Amino acid sequence: MSENIFNLEKYDYQLPEELIAQEPVEPRDMCRLMVLDRAKRSIDHKIFKDIKNYLQPGDLLVINNTKVIPARLLGKKETGANVEVLLLERNGSQNIWKALVKPGSKIKKGNILLFPDNIVCEVLEHLEDGTRILEFKDSNFYSKIYKIGQIPLPPYIKKHLDDPNQYQTEYAKYEGAVAAPTAGLHFTQDLLEELQGKNGVNIAEITLHVGLGTFRPVKENDIRQYNIHEEYYSVSKDVLEKIARTKAKGKKVIAVGTTVVRTLESIALEPDKLVGKTKLYIYPPFEFRIVDSLITNFHLPKSSLLFLVSAFAGYDYIMNAYKVAIEKRYRFFSFGDAMFII
Repeated sequence: MSENIFNLEKYDYQLPEELIAQEPVEPRDMCRLMVLDRAKRSIDHKIFKDIKNYLQPGDLLVINNTKVIPARLLGKKETGANVEVLLLERNGSQNIWKALVKPGSKIKKGNILLFPDNIVCEVLEHLEDGTRILEFKDSNFYSKIYKIGQIPLPPYIKKHLDDPNQYQTEYAKYEGAVAAPTAGLHFTQDLLEELQGKNGVNIAEITLHVGLGTFRPVKENDIRQYNIHEEYYSVSKDVLEKIARTKAKGKKVIAVGTTVVRTLESIALEPDKLVGKTKLYIYPPFEFRIVDSLITNFHLPKSSLLFLVSAFAGYDYIMNAYKVAIEKRYRFFSFGDAMFII
């Protein structure tokens, strides 16, 4: 394999700004679907609900049931200056959180931050990666974020969402993500029921709480040097048994999104670790042990997610597909169209 495959610049592409989707298609399953058949090296253009024509009875569709929390909090310093906090994850207590803050240069250890509903927090630590450890002084703080917080949208989505549930999957269940597992946004309840009923497709649920690192740009010229983010995941023994039965029958395990890929391939490497944090970094070349097919969106240039899909489908094939997607005016990123790699 050529060393060029590790060059960050190889994963760049020019995207017209108008192709960045600002809102989801309604109904969700009517977005466009690009189908990549790795065996045939073909590219077909469908709509998302056509995915039922590619799934066989006994196949296993694995979905991520994480739920995005209203992690964006707007408040003030004691001086009256505006501050913005983005909660990232609990730090051992329901009231102590790792977070990003704005303006970062102005918020120091020991500062007191004030939020609506009489919520007060103290900056306990300023970590090397620029994040802060915050302690909220209200014992009911977590229950109040649904009153004072906002769903954090990716920075490339400029349009206000009238309904925050547009950035949640139909099957969102367990709170903890600060970004949606966007491949799952295309599924409607009707489509899921049709897949399970008439099509005989099995469904399994895992949880991976998507972190902000999913949007963090890679800056290392050699992608092998990138230090990828950690994310919490949980997989039940029942899911492992479903995967084993699916494989034993010669059927396919279909991952709905890169978060599911990361979770399942982490389990493949550490089968005794069903709950924990993963730092699995997938880039070409990579041996996939569980995932047979992947449903995903179109990802940011120079992103770890673009590395992952390149590892799954092949670099040249993926980059050509992105070129075709731009030519065909597909919609990109979180609210954009979908790709199915079989």
